[in-house]
Amino acid sequence: MKAYRKGIEETISSHAVDSQKGLDAKQVNYNREKFGNNSFETKKKEPIWRKILISLNDVATIILLIAAVISIVSTYIEGTGHYFESLLIVGIVIINSILAIVQEGKAENSLAALQNLNRTQVKVMRDGETALIDADDVVLGDLLIIENGSAIAADARLIEAIELQAEESALTGESLPVEKDAHATFEPEAQVNLGERVTMVYRGTTIVNGHGKAVVTAVGMATEMGTIAGLLSKESKTVLTPLQRRLVQLGKNISWIAIAAAIVVMGLGISQGMDLKHIFLTAVSLAVAVVPETLPVIVTMTLALGVQKMARKHAIVRRLPAVETLGTTNVIASDKTGTLTQNRMTVRKVWHNEKNHLSLIADGLDDMAQDVLSLATISTNVSVKTVDGEQVYDGLPTEVALVRAMAAKKSRDDLLNMYPLIDQIPFNSTKKRMTTVHRNPSGGYIAITKGAFDVLLPMIQHGDKDKATAINTTFGREALRVLTIAQRTFTDMPENPTQAFYEQDMTLVGLVGIIDPPRVESAPAVEKARLAGVKTIMITGDHVETASAIAREINILQDGDQTITGSELAKLSDEALDQNIQNYSVYARVTPTDKIRIIKSWQRQDATIAMTGDGVNDAPALKAADVGISMGETGTDVARDASDIILTDDNFATIVDAISEGRGVYIKVRKTINFLLSANISEILVILIAMILGWGSPLLPVHLLFINLVSDGLPGFALSREPLLTNVMNEPPMAKNTSLFAHGLARQIAINASLFGIVTLAAIWIGQNVTLGGLTANANVSQTMAFVVLSLTSIFHVFNIRSNKSLFTVKYSANPSLVNMALLATLITLAVALIPLTQSLFGLTFISLGHWAIIIGLSLVPTIVIEFLKMIQPNLFKV
Repeated sequence: MKAYRKGIEETISSHAVDSQKGLDAKQVNYNREKFGNNSFETKKKEPIWRKILISLNDVATIILLIAAVISIVSTYIEGTGHYFESLLIVGIVIINSILAIVQEGKAENSLAALQNLNRTQVKVMRDGETALIDADDVVLGDLLIIENGSAIAADARLIEAIELQAEESALTGESLPVEKDAHATFEPEAQVNLGERVTMVYRGTTIVNGHGKAVVTAVGMATEMGTIAGLLSKESKTVLTPLQRRLVQLGKNISWIAIAAAIVVMGLGISQGMDLKHIFLTAVSLAVAVVPETLPVIVTMTLALGVQKMARKHAIVRRLPAVETLGTTNVIASDKTGTLTQNRMTVRKVWHNEKNHLSLIADGLDDMAQDVLSLATISTNVSVKTVDGEQVYDGLPTEVALVRAMAAKKSRDDLLNMYPLIDQIPFNSTKKRMTTVHRNPSGGYIAITKGAFDVLLPMIQHGDKDKATAINTTFGREALRVLTIAQRTFTDMPENPTQAFYEQDMTLVGLVGIIDPPRVESAPAVEKARLAGVKTIMITGDHVETASAIAREINILQDGDQTITGSELAKLSDEALDQNIQNYSVYARVTPTDKIRIIKSWQRQDATIAMTGDGVNDAPALKAADVGISMGETGTDVARDASDIILTDDNFATIVDAISEGRGVYIKVRKTINFLLSANISEILVILIAMILGWGSPLLPVHLLFINLVSDGLPGFALSREPLLTNVMNEPPMAKNTSLFAHGLARQIAINASLFGIVTLAAIWIGQNVTLGGLTANANVSQTMAFVVLSLTSIFHVFNIRSNKSLFTVKYSANPSLVNMALLATLITLAVALIPLTQSLFGLTFISLGHWAIIIGLSLVPTIVIEFLKMIQPNLFKV
């Protein structure tokens, strides 16, 4: 039998616990050995060797390693003993792996720090004495001592509950506390939802009123929280991010291009009667030319810099690729309580019966609102303390809302000094009202009753009941929780006053409308996301009326949008849900399984979906989403562990900022691909065309590697720091299945590569056919000119891709490192071509000033042409 269905005596008996003394030491040790500690199964930390293997499990990285092997083989065949080509490639792979592993380690440390902040202690009865122990040390059968403010450490069956209420939003998603009843019974066949099991308290919840005792019925992974945590292992995140998928496809395409180019070169060489060894080395050089060796490390650096920026905006990125995935996000599925709302009940409206006046608290606390709230405030059991200079309120959320609202004018203590408390009839779930009796400063006594409208209205003799009914209906439509305030004044106190005496001949004072309001930043963030083509939907365990009101207020729910409840969702097949998923903006009263189903339905529509949440009930969905975003302040450990990104300030608006950063990362990656592949493809064109023309292979493998690592690599690294020169949130998100080369990028690369190829081939022809400065034209001169021209055009190209406008419109201060890196790459290129030692290492030769004049002229031609094209058609070069 389920624990919540068992009676009190049955629970005590089945766990062999003394209801007054708790477990003894022997029982504690036995239960710990048999049933385990109250801790979750933790994922074993991956050893460093496994992290290294994972970092190497990437197509682009594998291609680099293959290129290193090819370089080693070619060097061995040549017999030169120069292995620095392969060492450079391996060095790039090592740097890339280190960056990924270091970032993951930083995220793990940040998460550990957050978890340490949330270690809790609980009060238990053992051997007849009360003890304060760590939550992890609780065992099955322990007797929990529950008080107002207690954090529940394990699932437990109540054996005593005095005015007990628990805040269970972390498990159920509902913002209102649940009234507990140790003696409640349930129909044998009835389906009882978690939030309706009033005989139980659950791990991860908090007591907000009353006190009691409970016997622990489940610990660790056997708790409801543990069950949800167990779902996470089944939702293992193996799906690649959009950028990873695109880079994998790019790697495959590069592989096929390398193979095809090598085959063509081999065929051409054999048909021209070239030496087989020379043909093989040429094919090797072409394979090296195709591989953008620095692409993986530049992408990793770009992501890492995005992580640093997000950290400064209070977002801890636990998984590096999540940064770019946010950039392609087009749906945000957000929990309501604590994410879009403040998770703090707040007085919003007050209606004064006598004056028939409606006050909006946001406009200030007027006299009529004070009349109602002053009486409501003294009829509470809220305690107020000052901790570190701040007011801390302890009590029922609705009562705290009353006291906090009134505190703007007068504190509860000041009011009680004016109206001393004489007697009290506590609130209970059956009568749904509370009455306090005070000495009236003007003489006599005043009894104040507050409670549910439908309960108090028949008991009220004086006041405008019709108007009150209309106001109550209006408040209800706005999802406000309504508290009715009534009073009775009398002159003499009887010897044995009863509740009936206090609550007779009552006068209606007014109505108070309370709600868990949206965060101030929620509505602007939702609107900003909408303008950027990102749809925000609300998924919550709360009631549909409450969820809809909040969603409408922050513009998630607009005209034409629909709401759906968990029970309605259960009746829909996956096919029907897929057909209508675009229409639903609010999902209410849903379970953790429902949340996963909703997310997967969106994913089947090729949406990239980010899920936000803070509760245990959100954790499986956080893991299933493309990007899981949890809350650092109010979030549970389980939710944080399931997420990719943790918001340390719990600010929904930070998500939209993160999307902007993610889009910026994506644009930088596209610029990097433009920059690198323009040079790489031009290298292929130069070698193939030169061989077709019978000029032989004009470039050695070492030339190609130098261009890829230095001419492209150094400026490419600086591209990771390139600022966004346009507002990326004015554009729609990139679709999940969109190619990296979409929106004109392939065309740009083709134009760039063609221009580079033309000027390099011109340099080859001039070197082979034109005598300058008394230097006879020959293959060495041709090779030197080709190397320098292709190197310089690649370096200059980094300025072309920064903007679709003229390169002269971008200031040096926008990214000084890019200018400096380009200058450094230019100086290194010139040094290699001019210093005799490096000339020898790279197979170059001395050339005249005339040759240098031609090299400079040819190197500037692509930039001049691109500047002209930008002038007449700027959108041609838009990234």
